Amino acid sequence: MKLLQVFRENRLFAVYTALVLLVVFVAIFGNALAPQDPYAGDMKQVFQPPSAEHLLGTDKLGRDTFSRIICGTQVSLFMTICVVVLMSVLGGVIGITSGYFGGRVELVLMRFSDMMLSFPGVVLAIAIAGILGGSAVNTVLALFVVGWAKYARLVRSLVLKLRQQDYIAAARLSGTKTHRILLRHILPNVLPIIVITGAMDIGTMMMEIAGLSFLGFGAQAPTPEWGLMLNEGRQYIQTAPALMLYPGLAIFIVVAIFNLWGDSLRDVLDPRKDG
Repeated sequence: MKLLQVFRENRLFAVYTALVLLVVFVAIFGNALAPQDPYAGDMKQVFQPPSAEHLLGTDKLGRDTFSRIICGTQVSLFMTICVVVLMSVLGGVIGITSGYFGGRVELVLMRFSDMMLSFPGVVLAIAIAGILGGSAVNTVLALFVVGWAKYARLVRSLVLKLRQQDYIAAARLSGTKTHRILLRHILPNVLPIIVITGAMDIGTMMMEIAGLSFLGFGAQAPTPEWGLMLNEGRQYIQTAPALMLYPGLAIFIVVAIFNLWGDSLRDVLDPRKDG
């Protein structure tokens, strides 16, 4: 009931949430929704224009572009969610640990975080992906390694403030065990900011995943991933520009949806907002 009240009070949030759920639905059931096999090629149907049989035409191997776009939703979104979850979990754990315990623990963890933040993120991700080799898994690992430090810094700054609160001091004096303080008092207070940051990072990570795939460091053929589809279509940009147009539009639309949803989610969850 509380969720329904939130939707009633925040109509834009309700709209963006519905769009996000639609994207998730397409990602989960993409294989069933795709009218044709996204991997099946037919050299007799190469570079076909849009038609009743092929809604968005075909690519250089005669594969149905619309089916590949639909199934690409699953690949791109799954990789993005994996990156965001890994970053937020590791960054949250390190941020809570360093902020609560302080001392040498904080010094070591924060200096390591500062070192990671000192590198240009995309450049470091390209270097890591290049060393590990091009694949979807290595792309996720590369972006995860680059991105967790931001969460650690953000969570640590919040935990430093929470640690000074009277109820934390009272819990310590009463003999409450450390893990219970962390789970019952610290985590519930830092979780909203982790969720907000993660939600707003989904669009960014999706763009970076597509960028790495476009450069050849991400998902490999014949995987129907949007960045890889852009890479495959760039050599035909003059003769068949639609091969880049459709996956580019898919990236733009989905990233815009998640960015708008993340912004509206911040308005709902951020306790510092007005009102």
